Amino acid sequence: MGVPITFLHKFNPDQFEIIKFRKGNDEKDLSINGKCPYFRILIKNKRIQNELIENRGI
Repeated sequence: MGVPITFLHKFNPDQFEIIKFRKGNDEKDLSINGKCPYFRILIKNKRIQNELIENRGI
């Protein structure tokens, strides 16, 4: 999930994993008039991943 940089002050490392930081010009980010004004942090929810693993019996 992509979240704004303001997410960092609420970041809980027990719940979320930071995947990478994005400020790209590769046409994969939201753009306005051809420019990508928004810096995003890509995160993954650890709790959902752990529940999937438990449900599958892995």
